[in-house]
Amino acid sequence: MALDAATLALTGRELLYALAEARIDKIHQPTRDEVLLQMRSRRAGFSLLIAARTGSARVCLTEMKYDNPPVPPSFCMLLRKHLSGGRLIGMHTPEAERILFLDFQCVNEMGDLVYNTLAAELMGRYCNIVLFRKEPDEQGQLHDGKIIDALKRVDFEDSEVRQLLPGLAYTLPPKREMPDLLREPAVLLTEKLMQSELPVGDALRKMAGGVGPVLAREVCYRAFGTSDPAAGALSEAQQEAFREAVYSIRADFEAGGRPNLVRREDGTPVEFSFTPLTQYEPAGTLVFYDTFSQMLEGYYAEKDRTERLRQKSKALRKTVQNLYDRAVRKQAARTEELASSEDSEHLRIKGELLTANLHAFQKGEKQVTLANWYKGGEMTSIPLDVRLSPSANAQKYFKEYKKKQTAAKKLAQLLNAGKREIAYLETVLYEVEQAEGENALGEIRAELKNQGYLKYYKQRDKKQKPADFLRYRSSDGFLILVGRNNAQNEKLTLKTARGKDLWFHTKNAPGSHVVVMSEGREIPLSTQNEAAMLAVWHSSQKNGAKIPVDYTEVKNIRKTNDLPPGMVLYEHYETAYVTPEEEALRTLQQRQV
Repeated sequence: MALDAATLALTGRELLYALAEARIDKIHQPTRDEVLLQMRSRRAGFSLLIAARTGSARVCLTEMKYDNPPVPPSFCMLLRKHLSGGRLIGMHTPEAERILFLDFQCVNEMGDLVYNTLAAELMGRYCNIVLFRKEPDEQGQLHDGKIIDALKRVDFEDSEVRQLLPGLAYTLPPKREMPDLLREPAVLLTEKLMQSELPVGDALRKMAGGVGPVLAREVCYRAFGTSDPAAGALSEAQQEAFREAVYSIRADFEAGGRPNLVRREDGTPVEFSFTPLTQYEPAGTLVFYDTFSQMLEGYYAEKDRTERLRQKSKALRKTVQNLYDRAVRKQAARTEELASSEDSEHLRIKGELLTANLHAFQKGEKQVTLANWYKGGEMTSIPLDVRLSPSANAQKYFKEYKKKQTAAKKLAQLLNAGKREIAYLETVLYEVEQAEGENALGEIRAELKNQGYLKYYKQRDKKQKPADFLRYRSSDGFLILVGRNNAQNEKLTLKTARGKDLWFHTKNAPGSHVVVMSEGREIPLSTQNEAAMLAVWHSSQKNGAKIPVDYTEVKNIRKTNDLPPGMVLYEHYETAYVTPEEEALRTLQQRQV
């Protein structure tokens, strides 16, 4: 659900109460469409998040930790110049608009007081953050002034109606004439509704402003239950039921709202609003929050984490993908060259035929036709180099034959190395997709640098402690360790595990090394099954069925110097075919230590 104007207005009211007179300490821009304001009042410190990303746009207080880019983006630097130290003196939303204005009293570089406003425009695909300066008139009243800059500049090619460029006057978006569900007299709202032939839910969504489709459906559900009658054919009783539903939602809005979130049985968030969304009961569970900020964080936290990591890993993913594609192209070229090199026997035969028939041709001839005893005396034409003697022509063919033979041996070695490189880069691509934060991405970059793939990467924090293995406790009490990346996989298998500890890995697919620590005991079959499921779950095959998983004792695993990180050799292994079971995995997650 998108944040509608009504919920945004209540969120702004709540934020103003918490942040009034607070000053800006720090400004960060974790991603291209998120701004984080660190603010402090006399009572406490706050982190205010302004997210202008389509699908998760919002303004709220947050307790989440954000990784900032090494170099602040230009818009972040501009905000620091104009807003640092600014005091929040006001916050408001225009009626029925998804825009929140944050007014700050600031001091410019000349030491003069100025009034800057940050506009969080949370309008679907037109989301934006705009900084403009308010100018006082002759009476000292502040009016909207010129735009200082916008997160996403809008020029005349992007929009002929409204441009957002430095130096232009800030104006509100064009407003459609629509009755406000929360302010229009209910009788007039009913009259306008009945002019439509659509079902009530659709008609209300199209004609009413200030609310989204979820709230329109909620009005319809409270008035008519699961039915959705035609708007133009409502009876008197249905009209009264509609008005009562509108009054009940207005009462929640005027009282400050009751932030709530609908969750499915598996905990997935579905929708949120300032009024209880009874339309989702009993299949969905209503969860109420103390503040709108908590509700918005509860809804968007997981979604934002995924999107933020996608943005941060985009460049790294592209780099690894290019490395992988290049390795695949090199492998294809070498395979073609090997096929050509292996087809070299005819060169040896021509050399032998020329050596046996040196008397049959002279220097300067372009070719000679000789009986080929390898083909029962069939006559064969052999091209000659007119500059060479008969003997030299024969030696030329022998040299080309040896060259092809040497190339074939070398290409076979290169093909083996290329096969390992492709498999390694596949594991790195998987690691990038599964990375859970900037630290994990940093470990992958460091690994690629050590392997010679990234020449110019400089680790930001060399004192950063690497993450530990994932640790699970099996139903039989055995400790199961899971590597998070290639470096951890190698450390787990070759340095941490010992002897009769049992090792698991998906067959011929990128994934984590999984080790059951035996501690001198016999590992029961139930624990082995759980470890095999974890091996599948922490691999690129997690959504498959009957996935082959190799397992063996750690003492059977070895590594040679030519293998890249995370790749090992093993013998005397067995293979199990595993389908992950949701209930078993959920239980293992609960036993994570």
